[in-house]
Amino acid sequence: MDWQTTPEDSVPSSLVPGTELGTLGKPPVTGAWRPGDHPGNRRFESLGEQWVRGGRLPNVRVAYETWGTLSPDRDNAVLVFHALTGDSHVTGEAGPGHRTAGWWGDVVGPGRAIDTDRWFVVVPNVLGSCQGTTGPSSVAPDGVEWGARFPFVTVRDQVAVQVQLADRLGIERFAGVVGGSMGGMHALEFAISHPDRVARLAVLASTAQTTADQIAANSLQRAAIQMDPGFADGDYHDAAPGEGPHRGLALARRMALMTYRAPDELNGRFDRSWQSDVSPLGDDGRFSVESYLDFHGNKFTRRFDAGSYVTLTHAMDSHDVGSGRGGVAAALGRVTARTLVIGVSSDRLFPVEDQHRIAAGIPDTLDGERATVVTSEFGHDGFLIEQEAVGSHLRRLFD
Repeated sequence: MDWQTTPEDSVPSSLVPGTELGTLGKPPVTGAWRPGDHPGNRRFESLGEQWVRGGRLPNVRVAYETWGTLSPDRDNAVLVFHALTGDSHVTGEAGPGHRTAGWWGDVVGPGRAIDTDRWFVVVPNVLGSCQGTTGPSSVAPDGVEWGARFPFVTVRDQVAVQVQLADRLGIERFAGVVGGSMGGMHALEFAISHPDRVARLAVLASTAQTTADQIAANSLQRAAIQMDPGFADGDYHDAAPGEGPHRGLALARRMALMTYRAPDELNGRFDRSWQSDVSPLGDDGRFSVESYLDFHGNKFTRRFDAGSYVTLTHAMDSHDVGSGRGGVAAALGRVTARTLVIGVSSDRLFPVEDQHRIAAGIPDTLDGERATVVTSEFGHDGFLIEQEAVGSHLRRLFD
């Protein structure tokens, strides 16, 4: 399994060959994209000063990618939001500037469910992330990375930035807004705060209001990062390779994978097998599932940033569409878009009850007051892995 071309988010769990363990070398201090790196297919837009929940950002830059052609009437644009550890590279091969292949390549593209021969697809990297948009690893006006100084941002702050990006692109109304997981939070917030700008809406494996259980999972992952001495309270960017917060970030990723995948998949893929002939029962051997989590945790440090992980999980915790709007039901009632809500049967991070609540509150849905449920053994990541099933439902929305 090549860490540069295969994002584990969108493939089933699998045994890691022993020859691949320990072959990655020293992890960088951050896996963030930095100015001077190859831009790949990214485009950039500078939006100027932004005020967010935690304070002022003098100048926000947004990285985004596009596919297809914007129509003369600018009425065929589709906005796609990525999940927590995703980025703007929704489809396409790995290559210069893009460490992994597109995370939804069988959903977005020519002839796909979101057909780039028909639609102009825009995928931005969200505020606070680390793949080209301003975040903790970005350089502040004083020439030093923001680090611990990066202000607290909310989902509403992030959506406000995406609205400004749409303005810059001259898109007054999107033919569709789509997002899964954290991206589903952004898609839903966009449709509630700017209902007149969204014709179709798709929310996948997400929630209208982050629950105590979900906040607890995020808090444990942040603690794993913050307790790493290499995190240095968020100001670690001048550390040497191998001396940054990679241990805490890898552990956070391992913990997250336990919420992204389902018990049946892990039990079926690994059972109680050993990684090698050395017993894990007192002889320094390892169970296969331990090696799987460790390997992918270490891979993750090559493509993500610890400060962004902390920032984005805090933003997810802030998500509550009903805050200041009279409650969740009242907020959902503001959506005017034709809406598809999808849940994954085995999702233990955002259980299908969360999606049923969204479907029940939005006035115009494809399937009434219940979300469409995709049957999958892959847990939360099913919305990324079950691309054929997900794509068939998105075709109903877009065709």
